[in-house]
Amino acid sequence: MNFTQIKNRAIAEWEAQRKSDKPHILVGSATCGRAAGAGPVLEAIKATLAQHNLEATITQVGCIGLCYAEPLVDIVKPGRPRISYGNVTPEIIPQLIEDYLIHDNPRADLALGTLGEGDIEGIPKLFELPMLKPQVRIALRNCGIIDPENINQYIANGGYSGLERALSLSPEAVIEEIKKSGLRGRGGAGFPTGLKWEFCRKSPGTIKYIICNADEGDPGAFMDRSLLEGDPHAVLEGMLIGAYAIGATEGYIYVRAEYPLAIQRLKLALQQMAEYGLLGDNILGSNLSLHLKIKEGAGAFVCGEETAMMASIEGKRGMPRSRPPFPAQSGLWGKPTNINNVETWANVSAIMQRGADWYSSYGSEKSKGTKTFALAGKINRTGLIEVPMGISLEKIVYDIGGGIPGGKRFKAVQTGGPSGGCLPASQLNLPVDYESLTAAGSIMGSGGMVVMDEDTCIVDVARYFLSFTQAESCGKCVPCRLGTKQMLDMLENICRGQGKPEDIDLLLELSQRVKAGSLCALGGTAPNPVLTTIRYFREEYEAHIKEKRCPALACTELISYYILPDKCQGCGICLRDCPAEAIAGGKRMVHVIDQDKCIKCGTCLDVCPERFGAVVKVSGEEIEVPKEPVPVAAAKPNTQA
Repeated sequence: MNFTQIKNRAIAEWEAQRKSDKPHILVGSATCGRAAGAGPVLEAIKATLAQHNLEATITQVGCIGLCYAEPLVDIVKPGRPRISYGNVTPEIIPQLIEDYLIHDNPRADLALGTLGEGDIEGIPKLFELPMLKPQVRIALRNCGIIDPENINQYIANGGYSGLERALSLSPEAVIEEIKKSGLRGRGGAGFPTGLKWEFCRKSPGTIKYIICNADEGDPGAFMDRSLLEGDPHAVLEGMLIGAYAIGATEGYIYVRAEYPLAIQRLKLALQQMAEYGLLGDNILGSNLSLHLKIKEGAGAFVCGEETAMMASIEGKRGMPRSRPPFPAQSGLWGKPTNINNVETWANVSAIMQRGADWYSSYGSEKSKGTKTFALAGKINRTGLIEVPMGISLEKIVYDIGGGIPGGKRFKAVQTGGPSGGCLPASQLNLPVDYESLTAAGSIMGSGGMVVMDEDTCIVDVARYFLSFTQAESCGKCVPCRLGTKQMLDMLENICRGQGKPEDIDLLLELSQRVKAGSLCALGGTAPNPVLTTIRYFREEYEAHIKEKRCPALACTELISYYILPDKCQGCGICLRDCPAEAIAGGKRMVHVIDQDKCIKCGTCLDVCPERFGAVVKVSGEEIEVPKEPVPVAAAKPNTQA
């Protein structure tokens, strides 16, 4: 069977499923869905269908991005649009299936929206929802829509047509198409993809390698994992196109072992490709031959760096090396090698399917196309998003993310993962593109975006992210190994109230030296959280150092808890719940906290009845309270509360 026949069969299967007289139930079963409880929901669906003797097609799909609403279940009745239901539990399933599949009540009160043609009264269009409306889905075009384990569904939706088009052109013409699109590497550096390919194409040698960097290690980032779990063929098609363009015959997908579902679906996808003649020798009857292997990484953050990754593939310790020579000249086993990350490859397949002009119509002048982000932290709608380059931070945080929970004040957003920068409210109108973020002191990175509210201590945030990069440093070069350690020690002292006035300027000086002297980008970008937090929140550092005060009331060693004598009713709840037995008191007695025993856990504040409000949390000040329990009636009004 040739590929045209395969494609026709795939399209026929897809259309037959759309026109089937059986209901179709789709369950979001990526890692995020499974963590939220998709497994028990799936079992409840099967049990309920069996109980009512109903037939339905059940498909497990990837993440559509609405992680805050997981588990997600979509139902398609014959002749009706697809309805998406959020926050589904096993207990809801029997009622939902009975109401909709049996009694034709679509339960608008449980629905998020409809997907596809047709309207159902009371249910909005899914992609008109606030989180989805501003998005443009290119890399994520199929995630949550198709079965990631069914290659036919990918092909039926235009899959591998980009490869067919590429094979009809010369390798040089393919490279020109990618250059024309303006695509830049989505792994963080933002180097022009077509130019990178051209360097590798022109490097002498009969053996060349191609690598997919799926070593996603940023805290709070899950873009690459979700893409591999939801649409692995989009990435693999991009790799085939890249291999043809540069002349590679062998390749690797370097994915961390902590992504078992992504690895499982990659293995299945590679097997399906081989069966369809899309992998191996003379692919689709052309002179393109490519053999791909999966390399499971052990989770070292530094292996996300190109040269460290290649060392790991070769079986060596994952440590960066100096450049030049660059991988395009001498990479894996000394041969010319091209490395792009997961999102870049997914964009490549889309560009060759739809054209460079279409792709470059999105984005800004120098940053074309779209970017995926993992929206996490103190934000109402967490999830996976894909937006045009140039969109403002404010639109992402408030229009897409829904703002800050509990009406709290926005404080900062960190872009670019642990090596990125923390940007304050004054930068919310900043366009999200490579140049603007760099000018503000941050980076695009691979796409982590962590939102912080007023209760976040910005000094502690810098300490946390620096502790991550310091622990992940391979230790090969002195500036990174020792410089980040010295900076971390200083930040820990500041958070403990032991900082010195000269520490801020010393941190700035050390940051510049680490950036300038480090061998790879891990050390070169590790100081970014420190530099941006000092740049935008210097007064918070000064409060920790000069006043021994944490304005956010977050640094444990700088906070204290007190029980206000004029508000305590002697109910005894805090005394019973205190895990450190640091509270003394009795019935109708004003309770007292022993500051030497207090472990600053905050339990007393949490359990004190709201109508009393007797427990307060302070930093940098002392409140005059009785040293020993006294009768409630004898307590004097507290004038310092």
